[in-house]
Parts: sequence; structure tokens; C-alpha cells
Amino acid sequence: MLDPQARALLDLMIEKGVPPTHTLTPVEARRLYRDRRGFTQPEPPVLAEVRDLSMPGPGGAMPMRLFRPAPAAGAGGASPLLVYFHGGGWTIGDLDTHDVLCRQLAVSGDCAVLSVDYRLAPEHRFPAAVDDCIAATRWARAEAGGLGIDARRVAVGGDSAGGNLAAVVALAERDASPAAPSLAAQLLIYPATDMRAVAPSHQTNAQGYLLTADSIAYYRGHYTPQPASWNDWRVSPLLAKNLAGLPPALVLTAGFDPLRDEGRQYADALSAAGNRVQYVCFERQVHGFITMSRVLDEALSAVELSGAVLRRRWRELGA
Repeated sequence: MLDPQARALLDLMIEKGVPPTHTLTPVEARRLYRDRRGFTQPEPPVLAEVRDLSMPGPGGAMPMRLFRPAPAAGAGGASPLLVYFHGGGWTIGDLDTHDVLCRQLAVSGDCAVLSVDYRLAPEHRFPAAVDDCIAATRWARAEAGGLGIDARRVAVGGDSAGGNLAAVVALAERDASPAAPSLAAQLLIYPATDMRAVAPSHQTNAQGYLLTADSIAYYRGHYTPQPASWNDWRVSPLLAKNLAGLPPALVLTAGFDPLRDEGRQYADALSAAGNRVQYVCFERQVHGFITMSRVLDEALSAVELSGAVLRRRWRELGA
């Protein structure tokens, strides 16, 4: 059964005539995504520090936003860090659309969060977003001292397209420095893991639950329009030849989501490769629910679960 709160939200969107994303230009879709966030997102939690930053990215200056819930503590006054990549089909979304969620994760996870404003398609197609997210993660680790970050406790995370990017960054970091300390964890929230869109849930949840087959095709067409690229692990991490040696992962999915099954498949593949993995499906939810805690109670449960898993990982690695 679909969560009654989610059902009410979907019905209201139909009543208000919210246009499907795939009927809009990317510029229009970005504006609508920003404008409507106030209806579903709560007031932003007040934090000790919220600071806009910039780093020299592969495509030029790359904006980022650092969130810290309390003054840095721990070894040398350093905080653990979650590097976060927003969702939006690699086409929409920005620092503002995920500002509240990043604040919530900072509080729940008792850590700093660095939100990355990576380049978007179709102006910047694959692999621009991948290159940006890898660069941002490496920059955060290299600049840990100046940022007040504990470089031993840096995790990556994201939702939807951002979950895809977080999984790809974890693979890239493992391959770049197999003998060096790994990232601390992966937080993969309804991640896109197989651009071929062949998992059964792409059929059973194709229409009517916010993210549709049409919108998936729209995003894919902007980000990776050539089918030949869909087998690249940087596009479809589920298809990576080697998934061993990766950081512990929490994979969250939603029951009424086209991406549900490929998220479960990725969790299973990570486990089969010998990694520590926790998988939780919010069976009554739709894609995108974690950012909607003003209207969906289970969104807060997902944030709290994510934070609890991060806090436990920080403790395992020591202060």
C-alpha cells in the first residue's frame, strides 16, 4: 500500500496541475524544482556553521556548501565529513534544493556535510558530473586540516543521481589508491545503478509515482544519450567488474520507485563481493521522499536512520 501521505501529495500535484518534468526544458525544470521545494521541505535547522565555498574544479570554479551542526570536536578539533551529491537526474537540483536535507543529515549524523554543486546536463554531459564529484571528494580530503575535518572519517553520499555519483566516487577512490585509507562509508539513497533501466521495478512502477519511465528517459537523454555508454561503470556502477574492497554502505530504496530493484541489486552485489552493507526499503514510499519531511513522516525516519548508521561508523573509526 502506498503511504497515505504520499498518496495525498501525488493527488495534490495532479490537482494543482504540476507539469511532468519530461515536458519541460531543463531550465524550466530546474526553476520548478527550486520553487516547489518550500511546500514539501521543513524549515531549515539552525546550525553552528553554514558556509559557501568554492574549489577549482575540472570545469572551472565549483561551488560547495559546508554545514557543521556544532563546533568541531574530536581529534584535534576535527569533525567527520559526509561529502554529499544532490539528486535530480544529473539535470536539475543544486545547493539550495538540498540545503535542508544536508542540514538534517549534519544534525542526525553528528558530522559536517559538504554539498557539491557539480555541473549539470545537458550543458555538461557525462562524465562532467563524475569528474566534479571525484575532484570535490579528493579536495575535501586534501584540505581536511583547513576545513576542520578528520581525513580518516570522510564518507560519500547522495540521493538518486547523487547516489549514483557517490557509488561511482567510492569505486574511483578505491581504484586510485588501493593501498591508502579508504573512504569511511557510502550513503546511497534510492541510487541509480544501472542506466539500462532493465530491472522489473522499471515496469511495475513506470507511471504514477512521481519518477516515471518518461522522466527517466528525459534525464538519461540529457546525461548519457548514447546507449554505448550505459555499460560504463561510471554510468552504471552495478556493472562494474569488481565491487570488492569498498566502504561500508547503507542503501535505502522506496517501494513505489522505478529504481527500487536496481538499488536492491546493487546492495546484493556489494554484499556478494564481501562488503559490509545494510539495505532498507521504505516499502510505502515514492522516489524522492527523503527531502519531503514537511509532508512525509517517513522522510524523517530515513534521515534518522541514515544519521544513526553514520554515527556508528564514526565511533568505529575513533575520535
